[in-house]
Amino acid sequence: MTCIEIAKKEEAEQCGEILESGRKFQQKQGFVQWTDNYPNIDTVFEDIENQTGYVIKIDGKIAGYMCINFSGEPAYDNIKGSWNAKQEYAVVHRMAFNSEFIGIGLADTAFRLIEQVCLDRGVPYIRIDTDFPNKRMQHILEKNGFVRCGVIVFQGSEKIAYDKLL
Repeated sequence: MTCIEIAKKEEAEQCGEILESGRKFQQKQGFVQWTDNYPNIDTVFEDIENQTGYVIKIDGKIAGYMCINFSGEPAYDNIKGSWNAKQEYAVVHRMAFNSEFIGIGLADTAFRLIEQVCLDRGVPYIRIDTDFPNKRMQHILEKNGFVRCGVIVFQGSEKIAYDKLL
């Protein structure tokens, strides 16, 4: 069974390991989206404290980690381009998967689960960004119905901005 849940403090270390695995996966793909300093275990603890850290579990085992934030993203206020809606939205950051589950289509499952979390909260709109060299994530986003909206600056570098109305 696959489900999505708010991450718990006792899961933080494992979530941090998943982010580290994601950082290494990016490097193997030939780019650096996440620096040595971000995201880190402190980021995970902050997400958990803010109730924005989520885990995807498959048969009770943590298969993925991400932040789903319903408070907006200040970096998204200034976009070169335009969003497809001006309404309350969820933002997804820091999506990474346990290396044991890479290659099984978990990203597609994750987006379906994220969409359900958003709809359950009454927020039928998602925004997300990714780096220009992250072709894999761009493909996943577009395959899952996200639309390229323009460019934003997040953490000091330009990112491709996507959104999706649910």
